[in-house]
Amino acid sequence: MRNLSQIAAEVDQQVQEIYRGLEPVEFANHRKVINAFKEARVSSHHLRGSTGYGYDDDGRETLERVFAQIFGTEDALVRGQIVSGTHAIALCLYGILNPGDLLLTVQGKPYDTLEKIIGFKDKPAGSLTGMGIRYRQIELLPGGGLDWESIELALKQPVKMVLIQRSCGYSTRPSLNMAGLKKLCRFIKSRQPETIIFVDNCYGEFVEDTEPPENGADIIAGSLIKNPGGGLAPTGGYVAGKRNLVELAANRLTAPGIGADVGPTLGWQRLFFQGLYLAPHLVMEALRGAIWGALLFKKLGFDVLPSPDEPRTDIIQTVILKSAERLEAFCRGVQGASPVDSHVTPVPSPIPGYSHPVIMAAGTFVQGASLEFTADAPIREPFAAYYQGGLSLVYTKIGLLAAAREVLRGEII
Repeated sequence: MRNLSQIAAEVDQQVQEIYRGLEPVEFANHRKVINAFKEARVSSHHLRGSTGYGYDDDGRETLERVFAQIFGTEDALVRGQIVSGTHAIALCLYGILNPGDLLLTVQGKPYDTLEKIIGFKDKPAGSLTGMGIRYRQIELLPGGGLDWESIELALKQPVKMVLIQRSCGYSTRPSLNMAGLKKLCRFIKSRQPETIIFVDNCYGEFVEDTEPPENGADIIAGSLIKNPGGGLAPTGGYVAGKRNLVELAANRLTAPGIGADVGPTLGWQRLFFQGLYLAPHLVMEALRGAIWGALLFKKLGFDVLPSPDEPRTDIIQTVILKSAERLEAFCRGVQGASPVDSHVTPVPSPIPGYSHPVIMAAGTFVQGASLEFTADAPIREPFAAYYQGGLSLVYTKIGLLAAAREVLRGEII
């Protein structure tokens, strides 16, 4: 019988060299954030919120300037009224695309929650396809690479938007790093300069030292209860990109003629600023936890994606468990080591936007806050657990050890 504490001690020793490789990225992103705060002259009065319509909210406008500078864009929309990353993505899709436009994806099927938004089946009312927007999907090659030949062929007709997903989502394909994104953006723009490149940036912010707009993307979207909220944002999402595209998304959030000029910030403002300030460090803590867990579960005999020493572009770590029973056990372990609702047993259940039952372990202070340390997965082959986040490496290790004990109950001590 294997001794889990001994294996964990081995992992502690072996990850140190990998951790050192994260330090330059963390320093670069901290410097980028503090420079943006200084450039915008963030002041104590910016931390106060507004009510009602939120007219003339200088703090909100300053925060959006900070976001735009950090992500290398002309403008940004950062709002508590955006309830999720999927909502932020939908604002861009519905705001920019018109009937007859072609939306192209080049990495196969996008994230599960976009299925009903795009309308893959039967063109349901309210979906993009139901509104007359055309959709085409190019599958990845068997090894997970982009099908450049098929992408080039698709670009021989006018394409209004290419939707790119940075993270792997609920799949075992590799996530798209910034070098790969830059190559893809150049490929697209060299063939169709007017095509809008839109990147789902969820789980990727501050993982590398550049962001998608610095590598050719026209617009990005994400969630504040993931990376850029720094564990403090209680809700919210963002859009950042070219000014005219951000304006279209803002019109969809409120209404044309109102756009980004309204939106009260209530009591969220300080948390948005402070969370963003902390985010580069806390994202690196999450990466350290992902790397630590990848090596632990690899030593325990499981396939992991990415491998412990592989360069990262998002905070998601995949562990292939190969059975529903082990997947549920993994999530029970994570939930049992959580600070909130540790006594609750997670079970698979239907969740809006997903086509399979999903199990979620998320004993977080903010509901669904992925940066705090969560694990979740659809109940489908290959029965992979996807865990992400971890505001403290120590807490993440405690949760992963609990997950390992549940998965290998009776096989380890």
